Amino acid sequence: MTRKLRILPALLLPLAFLVGLPPSTAAPGGNLSGAIFTSDGTGVPVNLNHYAAKTDVHLNGGPGLNAPDSAAGLPAGTYSFQVTDPNGKTLLSEDNVSCRQVVVDASGVFTAVLAGPECTTGAHALGADGEDGGITVQLFPFADTPNNGGEYKVWLTPTSSLNCSSGGNRHCFVPRYSKTDNFKVRANAIVEIDTRFWKDGSSTPLLGMEAGWTDTNGASNVKFSEYDPSLLAYWEAHVEAAEAGSHRITVEDQPGCTIDHVTGPRGENYRSGSGRYNIRVDVADSRPGDNTTYRVEVFCK
Repeated sequence: MTRKLRILPALLLPLAFLVGLPPSTAAPGGNLSGAIFTSDGTGVPVNLNHYAAKTDVHLNGGPGLNAPDSAAGLPAGTYSFQVTDPNGKTLLSEDNVSCRQVVVDASGVFTAVLAGPECTTGAHALGADGEDGGITVQLFPFADTPNNGGEYKVWLTPTSSLNCSSGGNRHCFVPRYSKTDNFKVRANAIVEIDTRFWKDGSSTPLLGMEAGWTDTNGASNVKFSEYDPSLLAYWEAHVEAAEAGSHRITVEDQPGCTIDHVTGPRGENYRSGSGRYNIRVDVADSRPGDNTTYRVEVFCK
């Protein structure tokens, strides 16, 4: 597995917020390429993104799990991260943002964390990703979520794209320049959005197919269809621990799949003919013990 924004012209933050922040070298562009995901300290994904303790959760990045070799990863540069509740309104990270930075190299691998002298808690703890030789970054310290379902959201954005004056920002993280992923701690409700890709004449869905996910805040991530029963992933691009609200799954023509049509979770048909499809997925509130999957089915010619 290998790992790879529009950069704002100025970083509009209070001076105290900027202490210790180096400039980002992330390349300009549109929405941030690549993907982020949570894992244990060795880079191994955790079933359903459900963790036993907050200290177990690590951040990782790249093209995404089960991505094809041609998939783009995170651009090289310096990134900031934060932990919030699912709607992004409550900041849960307990140290200054200048203490929450990670460096991505040209191959898209996390290589270092940064922490200035004002970071009295020191740098975030690291793990070693045994697959790609990079590092994982422990998200702790962060406070308990106010969400009744034990749900959290992690954000990653280029440090130079932090903007406290931008409309809709979440603690200076601008959704359209950010990657997000959800996880739960000490929770048992299962809520997923799963996208499968079907080829005419085959009874088994395709692997390595890309599905874009835009969350309820307008931040995005990328998932690839995979088969891993240990993660309850059965030939599907797997959005785990989806929060209540309106999400969007975006699929488009890609190598191995020219789309004929798509069906959404309610059985609705999409036949845009443009090769790009946006499917709205409305996730309901969950309760302890729930097990809910919202399915998007993509049919390839």
